[in-house]
Amino acid sequence: MSTPLIMDVDTGVDDACALLLAARHPALDLRAVSCVGGNTDVDSVVSNTLTVLDAVGRLDIPVGRGAGRPLLEAPVDARHVHGEDGMGDLDWPQSARTPDSRHSVELMRDVLRDAMSRGERVTIAPTAPMTNIALLLRTYPDVAKGISQIVFMGGAADTGNATASAEFNVFHDPEATAITLAAAAELGIPVTMYGLDVFYDPVVTRQQAEALIAEGGHGSGELAGRLIAFQCDRFERASATIGDAGAVCAVIDPEGVTCSDLPMRVELAGAWSRGRTIVDRRDWSGDHAHDPHGRSESIVRVALDVDGPRYTRLWLDTVRGH
Repeated sequence: MSTPLIMDVDTGVDDACALLLAARHPALDLRAVSCVGGNTDVDSVVSNTLTVLDAVGRLDIPVGRGAGRPLLEAPVDARHVHGEDGMGDLDWPQSARTPDSRHSVELMRDVLRDAMSRGERVTIAPTAPMTNIALLLRTYPDVAKGISQIVFMGGAADTGNATASAEFNVFHDPEATAITLAAAAELGIPVTMYGLDVFYDPVVTRQQAEALIAEGGHGSGELAGRLIAFQCDRFERASATIGDAGAVCAVIDPEGVTCSDLPMRVELAGAWSRGRTIVDRRDWSGDHAHDPHGRSESIVRVALDVDGPRYTRLWLDTVRGH
């Protein structure tokens, strides 16, 4: 049976790569996509998301417009990475469709409650700042019974990218990540972090991208290839990561990542470290016992290693074709 899935995105070049995979792979039943401001403004995220789903021919998937800004701070974006339109400035035909009339939080609530009524549980895969997820879990905690797991792209056990300490998705709204982790611990929702420690390892070469582009027809293969080619050009490299799509790979093929269950906190202060995911890798109970902060109650399954070529093959095999 396919895995019921909700994605929460800030589309985004690599979110687009993730959506192409999630919407096409037979092991996944993508039931809704929730949009949040992040890589670009939320209205552009909605437009980009609808455009990607159009390329895949998945007009059946409802898309919700969610939070346009972080819980506390003014929004930042990553157009310097993703292009002015947030999705590679590809001059790709935009969707003429409009999003679902419900706010993202209400859309996710309804999808989860519907699943609960049928005895199902849904995986949530946020590849964006977790503003919508925090709002969902705190506003409608009853939906936890309909969530099998949260697999999010964000954070790092090692270094950051938005700052030397923090990864962009967490840095954009660290309070939202902290709230999500706390709520998940309270509600018994398993959480996996697919962070920067593994993010860059599954890569596609420019030659592989060109083969996808050659499919033409404005289908999923051509779009996938153009997204990779944009990254190769932007960073002046011969290959590019599939990025957020790796988190979707981890849902489809969890054996491709090596994980450890570790306590985690999010730094909410600190001049240089705000937004850092503090992954506690200490292995002596004495250190925990004498730590004045105590041991975090949020135990997260942290991806520390990935079979990059395995996930690259999974992505390429799925996105090819119209």
